[in-house]
Amino acid sequence: MPASEPADPRLTKAWTALASVEDPEIPDLGIVDLGLIRFVELQSNGTLDVGLSPTYIGCPATEVIRRSVEHALLTADVGGFVVTNVLSPPWTSDWITPEGRRKLELYGIVPPERSAASMRDILRNNRPVGCPRCHSTDTECLSEFGSTPCKALHRCRACLEPFEYFKCI
Repeated sequence: MPASEPADPRLTKAWTALASVEDPEIPDLGIVDLGLIRFVELQSNGTLDVGLSPTYIGCPATEVIRRSVEHALLTADVGGFVVTNVLSPPWTSDWITPEGRRKLELYGIVPPERSAASMRDILRNNRPVGCPRCHSTDTECLSEFGSTPCKALHRCRACLEPFEYFKCI
């Protein structure tokens, strides 16, 4: 639960349940660590409002994540709730927690250093991507699209292992 959240028992229970929801594409990486949960607020009518942001519009995992969030909240018996899609401001890779970045790297996906303000920044960013296995920066981009559109496929020239880079969004 973020430090800014009050210690209301329902909010605490909801944050605990949400922390158990894993990204369907990256095992052991929670959606809270990815920064997908924008808020959990208690409304005046007693309903919990849970803000959920997709990593990008059209992400095929969005509906699976939403159902997982709803299932976790039902199982945790937090009472009445609604899951609100939050599209603005759009999710940014800056919201990935340090623990989320660590888990991405352990999984073989290099997290972005920072988000890019524009496509021009992305194209001008010619810094090498470090290999998550041997940490060499002698790497190359094989494809701008990896297993999902939000990742790019790279290969390390030192250890010859392929890896994915989570694009700066």
